[in-house]
Amino acid sequence: MRLAVFDCDGTLVDGQADICEAMELAFARCALPAPDRHLIRRAVGLSLPRAMMLLAPATDAQTHDALAEAYKQAFRTARSEGRLAEPLFPGIDGLVRRLNTAGWMLGVATGKSDRGLTHCLAVHNLSDAFATLQTADRHPSKPHPAMLEAALAETGVDAHNAVMIGDTVFDIEMARHAGVRAIGVSWGYHEVEELLEAGADVVAESPDELEEILR
Repeated sequence: MRLAVFDCDGTLVDGQADICEAMELAFARCALPAPDRHLIRRAVGLSLPRAMMLLAPATDAQTHDALAEAYKQAFRTARSEGRLAEPLFPGIDGLVRRLNTAGWMLGVATGKSDRGLTHCLAVHNLSDAFATLQTADRHPSKPHPAMLEAALAETGVDAHNAVMIGDTVFDIEMARHAGVRAIGVSWGYHEVEELLEAGADVVAESPDELEEILR
């Protein structure tokens, strides 16, 4: 059996607009200046506590917790009001379905919450495409290997038959820590050179190229 585990934001979907808006609202509610959007995008993939430590390094743990809660509330409000726009990157829907047909088991390892990931996949009619879903609700933040280790355990796939696919150095480092192959993608939030320096075996420039790599 073969397992391909995808990151979500920056790999499957482009959620940067919603993430940046929710982060700016969270900082405003905590009476703090919002970070530059470039810095926010670079923190995508980390768990919220880790992201807040990166984005507000001069504040204390209590403030980080308050920022994380304000972010979650902003995201929940946007979701309940139907304002979330997390489009699939072009070519991803077809890629996922063709990999399923070709016999790949698929998974997701993401800094999203369980609720956020469930909603995202349901909106795109991909809920049944993935055999294992790992989120920040139940694991330490990337690049800790816990998400991948759980995905391997749930599916019964050996590490040497698995691959992690993501757009950030956090994804690549997590793959290395878990002993699985690491494939970067160029259409996300970190630069290709960074992914290669972090240890990516290869970086795909498009979903079609990613499919060729997986073959």
